[in-house]
Amino acid sequence: MQFLVDVLLRAVDLSLIAVALSCVYSLIRFPNIALVQYATTGALFALGLQSIGLPLPLAIVLACLLTGVMALLISVLIFEKLLEISPPIAMIGSLAVSMIFTAAFLVTVGPRPKRFDLDISPPLQFSSVILTPMQLVSITMTVGAIALFALLLFKTGLGRAMRATSTNRVLAEATGIPTRKVTNAVIVISGILAALGGIAISLKGEMGAELGFNLLLPIFAAAILGGLGNALGAVLGAVIIALAETFVTNTNFGFLTAQDFFFLPASFATIASFGLLVVILLVRPSGLLVSEVKRV
Repeated sequence: MQFLVDVLLRAVDLSLIAVALSCVYSLIRFPNIALVQYATTGALFALGLQSIGLPLPLAIVLACLLTGVMALLISVLIFEKLLEISPPIAMIGSLAVSMIFTAAFLVTVGPRPKRFDLDISPPLQFSSVILTPMQLVSITMTVGAIALFALLLFKTGLGRAMRATSTNRVLAEATGIPTRKVTNAVIVISGILAALGGIAISLKGEMGAELGFNLLLPIFAAAILGGLGNALGAVLGAVIIALAETFVTNTNFGFLTAQDFFFLPASFATIASFGLLVVILLVRPSGLLVSEVKRV
């Protein structure tokens, strides 16, 4: 049970940001590397708002909204112009923007990790499973946000417009859907989801300037596995990556080395996730869930 909970906790770390990445890709058709830095931005915004006296729930809401607006401004001022040249140029530009974010974080907040001001409370034990209160809060936030996003996607007019624009932008425009407004709305939503993902991670421990950079590879692996462009498929990808990483780092391989205990270093988690990614893509090049539907 503890192993399954550890998988869930790692999947929670990846899910929201992977969903945000796939959501944007479904409309704009380029992988925005800078999006992982919105997670760090959201966490730092929330920390800064809490430090000036705002209650933590209000600080989280405002931080997510600010990050969503920032994501839209960056898209309009930078990425739209780069996309006019070509998607590969836009991807390289997003990498440059991501590096600028990291440098700005190092200059403004420094390299030392930061923590939210939280009450100290004992861990909770459910049978053989041990969870901290903040881990429980992180799981609740993530599951709730994904459920709300799914309702938005499948039960609202905006969601139908998002799916129509993703499937066939030209046809969507011909039927009267304001695709520019839909795209801007998706960019704001992706910024909010990424910020909430970064906050959920930081509530369980520390945050730092390298948070987004450390998440880059597993986030992309999760989004690709789920079918890049399939927002909810990214959740499945996150679970698979979390399962691979947790298995490699939490399993006692002593039986293979004739030792009582032999655990692989945490650095092997990335090797496991990308090894799994390569194997699956050899069988399913488009990811586990097909991301595009073509029909008349």
